[in-house]
Amino acid sequence: MIPVIVLTGYLGAGKTSLLNGLLTRPGTRVGVIINDIGKINVDTGLITGQIDAAESIAGGCVCCLPDSGGLDELLEKLAQPKLRLDAIIVEASGAADPINVDRLLRYGNAPGVRPGGIIDVIDAVQHEHTVDTAAMAPARFTAASLVVVNKLDMLPEKARDAAFARISDRVREANPQVAIVPASHAAIDPQLVFDIAMNEDPSDELPLAAASRAEHDHSHAPHAHAVTVPCPEPADPGALLDLLENPPADAYRLKGHVKLRTGRGTQRFLVNMVGRQPHLQVATPGSDPADDALVAVGVELDEQRVGDRLRTSLQASTAEPSSQSLTRLERRLILSSPAEQRQDVLIDDDESVTS
Repeated sequence: MIPVIVLTGYLGAGKTSLLNGLLTRPGTRVGVIINDIGKINVDTGLITGQIDAAESIAGGCVCCLPDSGGLDELLEKLAQPKLRLDAIIVEASGAADPINVDRLLRYGNAPGVRPGGIIDVIDAVQHEHTVDTAAMAPARFTAASLVVVNKLDMLPEKARDAAFARISDRVREANPQVAIVPASHAAIDPQLVFDIAMNEDPSDELPLAAASRAEHDHSHAPHAHAVTVPCPEPADPGALLDLLENPPADAYRLKGHVKLRTGRGTQRFLVNMVGRQPHLQVATPGSDPADDALVAVGVELDEQRVGDRLRTSLQASTAEPSSQSLTRLERRLILSSPAEQRQDVLIDDDESVTS
């Protein structure tokens, strides 16, 4: 299932610059949906990089669609296997409400896609004069999985740390567990957003990225770190779900294939977690079970502590899983399935998981 990443933020916060930076990363095929109020045709020439498919929603904002149908139609088009996309990015208009956008994605019916997180971009210079002017922290922060505090380079150097801390504290009033990263020129590490397929452009890729990459300075981007823990033997599903439901605070993403005991033998599952939103599905054939591992990605990652936590959760289990663990596993599979497929994931009479 292709992750759908949404970029939100007030007008001028730096969403398009952030998108451009993501698209200049080589080796990843990205589909883009651009939402631009008041324009019939979006000038996709303004978006540089490896855009293999671009669609536009015009004349309104994503959150104001009467239902998810308009968005679902575009997502379904971009999720076609023939496009071979690794990710889809939706750049919402500056007027879009992240809460409503989140609702559209969660309750949409587009096949072949899954939520990949909502990135809310904040203008560190103007935020306290435009967006955050009330007594309570803006509700929009509650939907974000990653907050990028941008334009810190436009503040006096001595004021940057204090401004970042002040904005971070304000965001966490509404969303205590959200990941927050500082940025200048809207530069963030793409590994926080989607998987990096390779370090060089494939031969059949569009040449735009190579031409535009030199124009983008990524030296300001906080570098993401990763910790990989192998999963050679089957683990207990309850232990894995404990990890997904209460991940290490500094791990923004968890991903990989793991083996779990399901009461009727061993099954392999694909794990994807962004922010605090886990996604679990039965693994498809083709990948090598010998390579099963769980990877944690974050900016300020305590590699030793996070690695120990992952190893504890993936320790091989010799006992059969409890009925409670299997019920939790079933519930997570149901929540991770598209709406039209949720009836296909069932628990047998002996409470074993099937798909």
